[in-house]
Amino acid sequence: MDTGAIRRRVALGMAVLSASGLLALAAPGNAQAASYCAGRKVKDLSFSTGVVHVYKHDGYVCAVTFPAKPTAARRSMSVGVQARGNRPVVDKGRYSHHAGPVTVHAGHRCVWITGSVGRGTVSSGWILC
Repeated sequence: MDTGAIRRRVALGMAVLSASGLLALAAPGNAQAASYCAGRKVKDLSFSTGVVHVYKHDGYVCAVTFPAKPTAARRSMSVGVQARGNRPVVDKGRYSHHAGPVTVHAGHRCVWITGSVGRGTVSSGWILC
């Protein structure tokens, strides 16, 4: 293979990587959550400072909290999922991008989802029954 062909392949590879990187940065929170959770999206819980995306697959429920306005600064975020009859599973801390994912096996039981970004919070009550 001559050096011209190698350069073209390297240039093509760099172009593909750059394009995929730009798409990842431009993707909304919903597309980002899909990469963290398996299954289909069943609910979005929006609140003043963010949104919790909820997914379900084969009896498992997964949730991720994203801020409404992404910044590089770390801030307090949390996400929690509780299947009825069990204790909640929570991811809480200071994050710049998202809290979670948190996954629990709910089977056919109801779940309670919570999320927060800064001072804004959301609580679903029992859902997906």
